[in-house]
Amino acid sequence: MKCLLIASESAEVLFHWTDLEFQQNIQEQYGASQEEGQGLPAFEDSISTLFAPIIISCSTMVDRLGDSYTSFTTENNHIYILHQFDECLYIAVNGDGEEGEDDLRRKIYVMKKMIEVLFGMVTLSGKLLRKELRPQDTEQRARLWKHLQSLLETYSHLRENDQSFLVEAVERLIHPTLCEQCIEFLERRLVQQLNSSVERAGEEVLHAFILVHTKLLAFYSSRNASTLATSDLLALIIMAQNMYPSNVDVDDPGPEDVESTSGSGPESFYTPEPSPTDRDSSGSDKPVRGSTPVFEFMDPDIQMAEDSLQTLEVPPPDPSTPRRVFLEVSSKDGIYPMMPHSMYCLPLWPGITLVLLTKIPTNAVATSVYKFLEAFAKLEKRLSEGQEGSAATRGQLTIHDIRGKLDKFIKALGPSELQCIDLDPVNLTYLEDFPGLIHFICVDRSTGQMIAPSLNITERTTSELGKGPLAQFIKSKVWSLVSTTRRFLQKGYSTVTLRDGDFYFCYFLWFENETGYKLEAGDIPILPDDSAPIGMLAWDYYRKLLRYYSKNHQGEVVKCYELLTVHLGVIPTEIILQHCRQLASKLWEPSRNPLL
Repeated sequence: MKCLLIASESAEVLFHWTDLEFQQNIQEQYGASQEEGQGLPAFEDSISTLFAPIIISCSTMVDRLGDSYTSFTTENNHIYILHQFDECLYIAVNGDGEEGEDDLRRKIYVMKKMIEVLFGMVTLSGKLLRKELRPQDTEQRARLWKHLQSLLETYSHLRENDQSFLVEAVERLIHPTLCEQCIEFLERRLVQQLNSSVERAGEEVLHAFILVHTKLLAFYSSRNASTLATSDLLALIIMAQNMYPSNVDVDDPGPEDVESTSGSGPESFYTPEPSPTDRDSSGSDKPVRGSTPVFEFMDPDIQMAEDSLQTLEVPPPDPSTPRRVFLEVSSKDGIYPMMPHSMYCLPLWPGITLVLLTKIPTNAVATSVYKFLEAFAKLEKRLSEGQEGSAATRGQLTIHDIRGKLDKFIKALGPSELQCIDLDPVNLTYLEDFPGLIHFICVDRSTGQMIAPSLNITERTTSELGKGPLAQFIKSKVWSLVSTTRRFLQKGYSTVTLRDGDFYFCYFLWFENETGYKLEAGDIPILPDDSAPIGMLAWDYYRKLLRYYSKNHQGEVVKCYELLTVHLGVIPTEIILQHCRQLASKLWEPSRNPLL
C-alpha cells in the first residue's frame, strides 16, 4: 500500500505513482460506489477524489492560519507525509508498514530532485512546472508519468538493495591499474577525439565516466569542467540504471560460467547495437551487428526547442540520442544550479555503462537567465519588505538597472538562441586484520565517496559474509543501523554505540584538516523532525554541515568522514574502538587507492 502524489493547490493531479495494492484498493473503493450500468471512473479521477479533501484542507490551513500539517496517521495505521514546495503539494503514503515517516519524506525529496534534474529552471515557476508535469495531450502525459514512475521505482529498488544509495555516496571500485587504463581511454581515445571533432555541433564533453552496475570504475573531467556535485552524480546513476537496469545475479557470471565465458580471450569485446527506434524502422540505414555505435551530436538549438516529452521518451532508449539534464555548475562567479547539459548513455557490456555529459552552446544563455532570475527574486523580496528606494538597497540593483541589463541581454541574443566486471569494491582482507568485525561502511562526505565490502544476498554470488540468508540478515541489520544513526545525527549526536543481541554497532562522524589531523568535535546542529532527510542526493546535508563547521576554522580545508561498523557482541569494547580507529586510518591511505 504505497503512493506518491504531486498536486496543485486546486487539487489538480500533476503526477501520481501507486503500487498494485494501492491501485486495487482505490478501484475497489470507487468501483463499488458507481451506479449500475456505469463503467469504472478513470484512475486519475479516483485518486484526485481520494486526496481532494486533504489538499483542500492544507490550502485552507495555510490561508487561514499561515501553517499546515506535515504528517498524520489514520486509524488503520496509514502514514501520510505532506510537503509544500511553492505551489506544488507532495503527498507520500504508506499503509503496509514497510516505510516510516523518514522513508516517505526522503522519497518526496528525491522525487523533487529528479524533477529538477529533468526540467531545470522551469521548476522555479509553479505555473510553468504545472504545464510541464501535466501536458494537455493525454498520451504525452501518460508517457511522461510512466517515465517519472519508472525513475521512482528504480530509486526505491536501489535504496533497498544498494549500499551507496543507502548512505547516499558514490562507491568506487578499487582496482588502480584498471582504473588508470580506463581513465586514459576516456581522456585520449574518447573525450579528446570527440571535442576535436568538427561534427560535434558545438558540444563539448565535460565529464565521462564508466559505471559497473552502480559503482564508479573510472571518472574523467575536462579542464574546463566544473566539479560534478555528488547529488547530481547519484541522480545520473539512477537515470543510467533506469535506462539499462543491472541484474547482478545475471550480469555477474558465477564460478560455473567462467569456463564458458573465458574462451573469447582478454582482447575480445562486443558492444551491443543500439535499440531499434521508429526512425530506424522507417529508414534504410539499419544498425549492423558488430558495428560500433557512434554518438550523434544533434543541433542543441533544435533539441532545446522541442517539446519536453521528446527528451523523456520511454524505453527502449537510443544510446546516440541525448537526454537533456540540468546540473549544478560552480565557477569563480558563484554556483549556478540547474544548468543544461546533454547526457549520452551507452551500454558497453552487461552491467557496464558509459556516460558522457556535454556542455551545450546555449549554456552561457542559461547562466545569464539564472542571474536575472536571482536578481528579480532579491528585488521581489525587498519590495515585499518595503525596502525598495530606502537606504537598505544601497549597493544592490534597482528595478531600472535590472530592466536595462535585461534589455541589453535580449538584444545581444541571436534568433536561434531565442528559439528556445566482477570486482570487489574493497580490496582489504578485513576479516583477518580485524577479527570480530562483520561489516563496515566508511564515507568521505567531502567528496561524496564511500568504501564498503560487498553485500551479495543471492545464492549465485558470494561475498565476505557468505551468501543467501546470512548475508540477507546482516544486510537488514546494516540498513536498520543507518536509519538509527540518522535519527541520532538529526538530534545532534556525532557518535553512537549500541548493542543489538549478538551484535555491537558503532557510528562516528568527525572532521579533519587536509593534513589528516583530527579537529576538535563541535556541536552538531539539531534539526526539526520534519526537516529535509539527511543525505547527499535529495538535499546535501553534509555540504551545509561542512560550511557550518568551517566557520570556526577559517583558512583551513575541512573534511568530514563517517564510519559505521558491525562487530560481534563478544568482542570487548576497547578492542572494537581500537578497530574503528585503525580501520578509519587504513581505508583512506593513498597507497591503498591512489585514485581517491
